[in-house]
Amino acid sequence: MAEEILDQYGRVTVYKEPSHPSPVYHVDGDVPANPYGNLAALLEDDALEEVMYNGGAQCVKVAHREHGMCRTNVWVDDDQGIQIAQNIAAFTAVPLGDGPGLVPIFDGRLPDGSRVNGTIPPISPDGPTLTIRKFQEDPLTMINLIKWGTVNLRLAATMWIWIEGLDSRPANFVIAGGTGSGKTTTLNCLGMYIPWHKRLLTVEDTAELQVYHDHWLRMETRRERPDGTAEVDMNDCLKSSLRMRPDRIIVGEVRGSECATLLTAMNTGHDGSFGSLHANSGQETITRMINPPMDVPPIMLTGLDLIIIQARLYVNGRTARKIVEVAEVAGMEGDKPRLNVIWKYNAASDQIEETGIPSKLRETICTAAGVTPDVFEQHVRQRMQILQDLVDRDITDIQTVTQVIQGFYASR
Repeated sequence: MAEEILDQYGRVTVYKEPSHPSPVYHVDGDVPANPYGNLAALLEDDALEEVMYNGGAQCVKVAHREHGMCRTNVWVDDDQGIQIAQNIAAFTAVPLGDGPGLVPIFDGRLPDGSRVNGTIPPISPDGPTLTIRKFQEDPLTMINLIKWGTVNLRLAATMWIWIEGLDSRPANFVIAGGTGSGKTTTLNCLGMYIPWHKRLLTVEDTAELQVYHDHWLRMETRRERPDGTAEVDMNDCLKSSLRMRPDRIIVGEVRGSECATLLTAMNTGHDGSFGSLHANSGQETITRMINPPMDVPPIMLTGLDLIIIQARLYVNGRTARKIVEVAEVAGMEGDKPRLNVIWKYNAASDQIEETGIPSKLRETICTAAGVTPDVFEQHVRQRMQILQDLVDRDITDIQTVTQVIQGFYASR
């Protein structure tokens, strides 16, 4: 059987061989001298999500937005791999190496914002490794997510109201999902709903959020350095942010004690705060939050309004990222929070659908804003029309989409 060409653009051909389940990503042409060596040809392609180098004995692998995991015709020997890792580590002042005052594992980012994890022997005995999560040069927006089916129009409009809160009571929530499910992308897209007259603070381990906002302060953690320079962790940054008069707080990825600090903020007037964490369902999210290392007292979770679950699925032969569940924290049931699932993904229709369970958050926002559920529904439909117009006109760039949303706020 002959090779099947799946895609061609620029210098790239993606094809499938009959003897292997993974497509081949083939890039033509020579690569001029640069700090990233042969990886530079891959880092130029916005169709790639991740570039994965596992040492010189294997070809470089990539995660393609359309074709999933692919092999490539790019090879990097161990010596070049060490040099590339050292070059990248130097961007974040990490003394990479195996010896006194050196570290064999590093996390950092490239000048364009792409996130990098790297290791060298003996931590990775088969050679140096690099995993690069590419930074989207043109950030995705809610319009992209609607067009791709990550979220439907009605949920996108409803989330807009949750975040705005009808200028009275914005929602507190977390987005949970597995690695590569698109949590950070969705966080970024939801950030454009935050009104520009609200002061936004973001806290991240590695700065990835690309919110287009008029009043935005970013904070980023720092690891302890071999020279004894102290660590500044997520909780340190979050506690500091609470003294900066934030109106909205976004925590890039919640892992430890900062979860309790975030929930304390939610319970003490900092409504409209949100973050992400690793979990695969609403119930699993609760379990993770009330156990080590997060250790959030269960009663504090009543300050959380929503848990949004996102997953990476395989639909019609392609990888797809979908919001698959939205659950409300509806109070306590004994000593544990009770969840009501108000939206659920239907695999048969490939759509997320309302379950029919009455929304506690809708009632809360209506009460705070002094409106009826019918008026709330009018707001949903009005925002659906705005988003549909952007979809119809294929307007997806973050600056224009955000300006349309902010113009809507200004016109009221």
